[in-house]
Amino acid sequence: MAIDSTEQNLWVEEDLVPIRDKVYNYLKNAILNGEYGSGERLIERELADKLKISRTPIREALFRLESQGLVKTVPRKGVIVSEISFEMVMEVFTILSALQVLAVKLAIQKLNADSLQAFSKLIEKIEAFLDGQPADASIMHMEIYDTLFKTANSPKLSEIIQGLQEYIRAFANTGYEIPGRMKESMKEHLEVLQAVQRKETELAEYLTKIHLEKSRRAYMEVMEEALAEQNKNGAQEAEDSK
Repeated sequence: MAIDSTEQNLWVEEDLVPIRDKVYNYLKNAILNGEYGSGERLIERELADKLKISRTPIREALFRLESQGLVKTVPRKGVIVSEISFEMVMEVFTILSALQVLAVKLAIQKLNADSLQAFSKLIEKIEAFLDGQPADASIMHMEIYDTLFKTANSPKLSEIIQGLQEYIRAFANTGYEIPGRMKESMKEHLEVLQAVQRKETELAEYLTKIHLEKSRRAYMEVMEEALAEQNKNGAQEAEDSK
């Protein structure tokens, strides 16, 4: 995977983000986006040469990625990208659901005039989007979670949830391949935010669970269709080879 000159500048320019964090985020995104595939080796020396940095931040990033299960150390092979199984993704959806319910509960407990105003503006943006006004849904999703986590005011919980969201980002986005799922998902977010704004804790928690369950099912549907197609093609190839 080549790095252009603009991207390479990220590793040499001074800024407020420690180099080890930048390397970690770079490698994590590359894995989640499929740029480094399952079983592919991640060699410290080659990565250091490619990014024009020392091997120490590479080593630290790989250690963090291994603690999250995204890479693993294999004897005589070194560090390779882990295979992220269907079961693992399902497990993360389950954990994420429980933690986002907690975030919603905390947000309601800590609502104030400023956060209520922020929720009102966000709700207006989502309603406009659902009415057909063009908008970047991915950016809007980030705004939704940023507003919710800021209101919940629990940095550690926010860090854990965002880590899980990043872990399944590629897989959750797969569910949007189903026609209408993107708008349906945004409508679910809208209902959660409205319940939070009204301080209806039980309803907000319930709607959050429903949203994550629908996202999980959408992912399952796409994956099951892909598996069925794969099996069909395999059977056809076997038949053709006779």
